[in-house]
Amino acid sequence: MQIEFKGQSVLVTGAVRGIGRTIAHGFAARGATVFATDILADELTDAVASATPAGGGAIFARPLDITDFTAVSALVGEIEAQSATGKVDIAVHAAGGIRSKIAQPIEDVSHEDWQAIFDVNVNGAFNVVKAVTPGMKRGHKGQIVVIASPAGLRTSRTGIQSYAMSKAGQIGLVRQLAQELGPFGIRVNAVAPGFIASSPDYQRQWDSYGEEGQAALVESIALRRLARPEDIAHSVMFLASDYADFITGQTLPVNGSP
Repeated sequence: MQIEFKGQSVLVTGAVRGIGRTIAHGFAARGATVFATDILADELTDAVASATPAGGGAIFARPLDITDFTAVSALVGEIEAQSATGKVDIAVHAAGGIRSKIAQPIEDVSHEDWQAIFDVNVNGAFNVVKAVTPGMKRGHKGQIVVIASPAGLRTSRTGIQSYAMSKAGQIGLVRQLAQELGPFGIRVNAVAPGFIASSPDYQRQWDSYGEEGQAALVESIALRRLARPEDIAHSVMFLASDYADFITGQTLPVNGSP
């Protein structure tokens, strides 16, 4: 199976670290023109410079706050103006996470902390989809992939209520949008990654387990290892490719276990 994205324009949010960075690099290495976005503007330059585009691919840095719909819409307009197809061909929403929040009893959670996670995970996904959909409809084709979490399918290891809720919300949004946008040739799917210590927040979570807890987590995984960013990127690229042309509305767990 040879997956390529020559001539396609790809928008990737959350492209500075871990999963998002590897996804952006993967599309560029397979011929796509990638617009890598993140709110961490200073780190975004390095994330783009370290990519190795191939097959006519390219990658561009675009600082972006995905909770600002006006900014998202403006970037999508820029991409559409440059795209050979006049649209964003593939949109991957990888931004989000726990926003440096910690687990607390529900009665101690501030409204600000609750909203901060919801804004980037759910409102961010909404903003991206809302902005790219008109162009995809005009072209009668498009792929949208959301990086969700097993926390949206069960309880969250983080213990953070708004994170679990926001990831369940993403999965519900994916299902609903797949039904709505399918008649326009637009597919919408999600990937639910296994645990990856690929950002400061998740590294702190991993460290908090201690050696015994870390070993127990690895032993609970059928393949006896943690997920790698490449595992998730490969799954995203499959879902965005023509090989997945009859798959929509699905959440694919990529966690090394049944």
